[in-house]
Amino acid sequence: CVLLKMNCGKNLDSCSCHTTCTSLANCCADYKEYCVDISPYSGSLFGGTDFIILDASFETASEIECRFNGNISTVGYVDDGGTGHCISPLLYETGWIPFEISSDNGTTFTRAGTWLSVHTGKLDSKFKAILDNSTKWQYYGTPNVGGTLEMTWNTSLVRAEKVNIELWGYRETGEPYTEYWLGEWHYLYSLAKDHPNNGSFSFLPKPAENSFSSSELGSVRVSSSSHPDGMWNVQAAWTEDHALAWHLEENFRKDSAGWALDKCLAWDELENQLPNFLSEIIDCPCTLAQARADTGRFHTDYGCDIEKGSVCTYHPGSVHCVRAIQASPKYGAGQQCCYDSTGTQVLTADSIGGSTPDRAHDWGSPPYKKPPRIPGQSHWIYDVLSFYYCCLWSDNCHYYFKHRPSSDCRRYKSPQSAVVFGDPHFITFDGTSYSFNGKGEYTLVISAEKQLTIQGRTEPVTETTNATKLSSVAMREASSDIIEVRLVSGNSDLEVLLNQKTLSFTEQTWMDLYGAFLFSPTSTNVTVMFPSGAGVEVRQREGTMTTTVLLPEDFKDATLGLLGKMNGDAKDDLVFSNGSVVQNSSNPEELFSFGASWAIANESALFTYDSEYLLETYYRAPRHDTSFIPVFLVPESPDDPLANQAATICSGGGSQFCRYDILVGRSPGIGNATRMSFQSHVSLVEDLKPVLSCGWLSPPDNGKKEGTTYLQGAKVRLSCNEGYNLKGSALRLCQADGQWSGEETRCVSSQKRPNQRMGKIVHASRSQRNED
Repeated sequence: CVLLKMNCGKNLDSCSCHTTCTSLANCCADYKEYCVDISPYSGSLFGGTDFIILDASFETASEIECRFNGNISTVGYVDDGGTGHCISPLLYETGWIPFEISSDNGTTFTRAGTWLSVHTGKLDSKFKAILDNSTKWQYYGTPNVGGTLEMTWNTSLVRAEKVNIELWGYRETGEPYTEYWLGEWHYLYSLAKDHPNNGSFSFLPKPAENSFSSSELGSVRVSSSSHPDGMWNVQAAWTEDHALAWHLEENFRKDSAGWALDKCLAWDELENQLPNFLSEIIDCPCTLAQARADTGRFHTDYGCDIEKGSVCTYHPGSVHCVRAIQASPKYGAGQQCCYDSTGTQVLTADSIGGSTPDRAHDWGSPPYKKPPRIPGQSHWIYDVLSFYYCCLWSDNCHYYFKHRPSSDCRRYKSPQSAVVFGDPHFITFDGTSYSFNGKGEYTLVISAEKQLTIQGRTEPVTETTNATKLSSVAMREASSDIIEVRLVSGNSDLEVLLNQKTLSFTEQTWMDLYGAFLFSPTSTNVTVMFPSGAGVEVRQREGTMTTTVLLPEDFKDATLGLLGKMNGDAKDDLVFSNGSVVQNSSNPEELFSFGASWAIANESALFTYDSEYLLETYYRAPRHDTSFIPVFLVPESPDDPLANQAATICSGGGSQFCRYDILVGRSPGIGNATRMSFQSHVSLVEDLKPVLSCGWLSPPDNGKKEGTTYLQGAKVRLSCNEGYNLKGSALRLCQADGQWSGEETRCVSSQKRPNQRMGKIVHASRSQRNED
């Protein structure tokens, strides 16, 4: 491996530098030394994390240099125990970053590894410096907000007795949406020098001197006092990026609302000149149930999470928000959707807590590195600071909402879902259900048009049962990373492999990958999201895998495989790999032949074969084991000792699948898990049912409305202010055709204007004279 660090990940003639070599016991002798693992494996994209190089030895005099992405170098060191260390750099991207290590001060780079750069908002608090009462920091100088500010940090994050407390600012320069548009972090000034590294710092803020106060977004960095001021890429603890109200100029403190209004008006003028991104972002789901079910395209916004108490600072009145996972293609824009306690979408036209789209996606978007795709900071510059200007530091939200209006859900289309569960049973995108107990590796979904491939591996439930279960799922879209999710030994947890290397989720639950995103909050729960909007959910239940695939409408007429042809017509769901259609879906032998036809070819396999068992059973054998003949029908025997349990457990929908798994698979636990998986899928399908919206209904001028729900069946009552009469409909109903019932509502003044009254008097006098 040392001869060429590029050998890392490759199988050589005499040995292997591939990640599977450890379990296959065929590693080159120097594999661990030069294809390195590290700890910790992740940290803030702001950099400054000290990580150790595992299983590699260094001379005490070695001069360590670590080079990231081929062009960003940091200075490492060797500790007293001979362990090498690197310092992560400031980056403008998230995801897995390749790095190389030199032990001769950059002359040669002989070791290689990868580092996970993480959005600071997704980073555990123990890895960053914390602003005590962050709201106070960001409102400092507004009426009744002042006094001492405090911050804390874990002292182990900075290896020093004395530290400097530095303020760094972020800015974006150049004309937007041109090659000259750049983002940049820069050192501003120090708040303290040679401060004891005791984990806390407090100070009384003063308006920044010179032009420093023009920086309105930044972060406070804690680093060793042994470094010069503002030195890049040294071990450090950073706070989250935040609005720098506390250091703004004296004019802000004298009249924060007036100062903020001027900034708001300047932003309004800028927005008038920038391209309109609203037309290319995805519409919001109509209901909270849809938003939480559409996991291929939407994910929890951590700033408003119903699972964490619905602390929705920027969206009062909402209980949960989600963000569109993918940024819009041209402008890198984001979508945010918020919902109230009834599950109804909250719109900015009705509430300051409404959903708002974003010119720059908060999480950034590939290829990152330049605005508006820089994770976090671009969003702050164009969407968050402006919210402070217009809404939080002044009362001028109408300017903000003019450019960030909520998207309603009239164009939202729910995805279709399909599932594999139990021993294994299938429900296709169009609702056809069947069982296929082949042993081998098969295509679950393939879409040539969308370049999506999802494969499944099955193995016998036990050595003595003629039934199988899903044990691994591997997937890829276009040229994305290959992601595999499989049951680990003992079947109690799930293991995730990225390009055949096992991933650890001990530090992060969310990972930005190449061409995909990955979320695993627990060891039994994994979700993969692709740029097309396709989502794959894998759940471990009672030693089995339940795999749900969600596909957006774009996949209509573009899928084949064991999960069917997604076109809304269940009659042609089950198509053999040769294109012929299953004639009798109630014939288990024909269904078995159908399933076997979707055995994958060797050259298209996405799976990892990192044990002799997998090599012998799948890689070196036919991908469909013709010698394995399952039990097709559930035996009905009153003498079966499991018959009573099957009768008790297997009630309601999907009972035939539950009975099979108990009476053939011989596992009441799996049978119960199958029943739960079936019910979960039914609930998912219900949550994703299309909901019709009539769109936002405005109150009449000089009037008001009662009701902020605009879905089919919703009623909105309209009334007029005192001194006005209502013309049109006082009650409007959202109808099945997507239109509001009744007529447009207007409020007309009940008092006649003076010239109108004079006209009537003159007319009356003339009439009187004529009568005389």
